[in-house]
Amino acid sequence: MHHVAILGSTGSIGTQTLDVITHHPELYRVTALAAYHNDVLLEEQIQRFNPLIAVLVDDKAAARLKSRYRGTTRILAGEEGLLEAAALRETDTVLTAMVGAAGIKPTITAIEAGKNIALANKETLVAAGEIVTQLARKKGVQLLPVDSEHSALMQCLHGEDSKTVKRLLITASGGPFRGYTTEQLGTITVEQCLCHPNWSMGKKITVDSATLVNKGLEVIEAKWLFDIEYDNIDVVVHPQSIIHSMVEFVDGSTIAQLGKPDMRLPIQYALTYPQRITSPAPVMDWTRLISLEFMPPDKKTFRGLDLAYRVGRCGGTLPCVFNAANEIAVHAFLANQLPFLEITTIIEATIDQHQNVLKPSLPAIFAADSWAREYARELVARYERENT
Repeated sequence: MHHVAILGSTGSIGTQTLDVITHHPELYRVTALAAYHNDVLLEEQIQRFNPLIAVLVDDKAAARLKSRYRGTTRILAGEEGLLEAAALRETDTVLTAMVGAAGIKPTITAIEAGKNIALANKETLVAAGEIVTQLARKKGVQLLPVDSEHSALMQCLHGEDSKTVKRLLITASGGPFRGYTTEQLGTITVEQCLCHPNWSMGKKITVDSATLVNKGLEVIEAKWLFDIEYDNIDVVVHPQSIIHSMVEFVDGSTIAQLGKPDMRLPIQYALTYPQRITSPAPVMDWTRLISLEFMPPDKKTFRGLDLAYRVGRCGGTLPCVFNAANEIAVHAFLANQLPFLEITTIIEATIDQHQNVLKPSLPAIFAADSWAREYARELVARYERENT
């Protein structure tokens, strides 16, 4: 029996995780659920899975739920409640699916409490990769990736000697604007951006996929998960999203993990690793003619990918600043305050102004995150003033 806490239970990854659990009720016990403000959906999840505790980070949403809920689950609020859910004694695995840098503190809290981590919050490793991975080794807990690309890499590397690995090849669909010119991207709307051709995801990650910033975040995450240098991590555009990533070995052979684009498969693998069990995800029909295409990413048009490599190689607090500036810029784009192309402009301007701190402490990382958000907000406000 796996005792699982889900942080971010009302989001895309959280709801798909609960679907996986529903298909194997004999294997899973939900101990804690946490969300930001969706009290209606969280209440439905509480009624169905009866966790020991449930958390709403937003105090008003928590108050609404407390006023009407009459069951046995304890309802908690705020960051304090979130951290209690992360460290709950009865839990053995914490699935972290909070959006953005909000996942850092609860992930670290869970590791400190000796919980295995099913990691769906790549920003935690982007911002604090060295601290998190060192702490996980010290506590003897597993960091198991939920991202389809990193799950694929983990599966390809299973049982292999790390000395024989030549390259990690992270695949990218190319997003909805693959092949677009800079001029074409100048008129992109929010609605167009949210129409991903292959995956159903939350708004923030869908925008990140369109800018290729998401792929840059995945490159940084891969460096920390698999202890490999940036020169040995490449991105390959694969529009069909059938191959989820590949590993090339020194003898010239390449191992790939394939499957339909369905997040329930990597979610389940993270929860049951290293065992495999039947999954609700659909399977491929290999008797059909399937075309698999590959091409290099257009780094000149989609500049976010090279910016990620740049901050990753520099290290220190720069990856944290990259992530924070992106979160602010994406939020502004979704609010129609900023054009699509200005997202990477805001990121670059913010990292250019940052005084990098090498080997940062956790407080230094949080300080860099706070500074970057404030600076990026000023840039967004300046853009609005100059263009209205």
